[in-house]
Amino acid sequence: MIKAIFFDLDDTLLWDQKSIKEAFAATCKLAEERYGIDSNQLEEAVREAARNLYSSYEIYPFTRMIGINPFEGLWGNFLDEQDDFKKMKEIVPSYRKDAWTTGLKTMGVDDPDFGYELAERFPQERKKAPFVYEETFKTLDELKKNYQLLLLTNGSPDLQKTKLTITKELIPYFDQIVISGDFGRGKPDPAIFEHALTLMSIERDEVIMVGDNLMTDILGANRAGIKSVWLNRHNKKPNEVIPTYEIQHLEELYGILEKL
Repeated sequence: MIKAIFFDLDDTLLWDQKSIKEAFAATCKLAEERYGIDSNQLEEAVREAARNLYSSYEIYPFTRMIGINPFEGLWGNFLDEQDDFKKMKEIVPSYRKDAWTTGLKTMGVDDPDFGYELAERFPQERKKAPFVYEETFKTLDELKKNYQLLLLTNGSPDLQKTKLTITKELIPYFDQIVISGDFGRGKPDPAIFEHALTLMSIERDEVIMVGDNLMTDILGANRAGIKSVWLNRHNKKPNEVIPTYEIQHLEELYGILEKL
């Protein structure tokens, strides 16, 4: 019998990709106004520069293990205690400026001061644009009546807590919140799932994991022997990781839980 549900946060309950998209749109618009360059093309150029820079740093293996993507690096502060986060905190200001300055250069604009201005603006825009999927609260309201809920999210504790602070209505739904940066390993490592089971005092067959990412949420649940529900809102093609269930909408969880 299912007693608890583990939920991923980003792009499962919070629409993080939309928040990042809106922050890029607002920030790139400033460059369009000042230099007449195409804001969509600039966004692509900055995303590309960010990915390349991010993977060149010595902390890249750590960010992959904890699950912090390049675009989170463009707005997070990483005020966490652990040594690798301290390194991130040191790298991040120049990383942001370099990503935006390189993006501008790709568009034929050589203006490092403006690159810095955009780099500082992007985090402000991201914080102004928290999006939650419309079915999130309704679904959590319903599930909270019968199940214990745990939030299992990859990322920097400081950054994930910032996301939760700007959507604070989410916090009370969860009996426990587990952040990979606190634990020291991220999904798909089965250890973080086992840690979550211990916190909730439940067995692996008494829980299901719900998430949008096959390579972290679903693979990790599979490795830990936990039933998984892949939330595939955008009709992505499956890969070698096989979820126990697949849904396109959070409210489809009710039917699965009834069967279980």
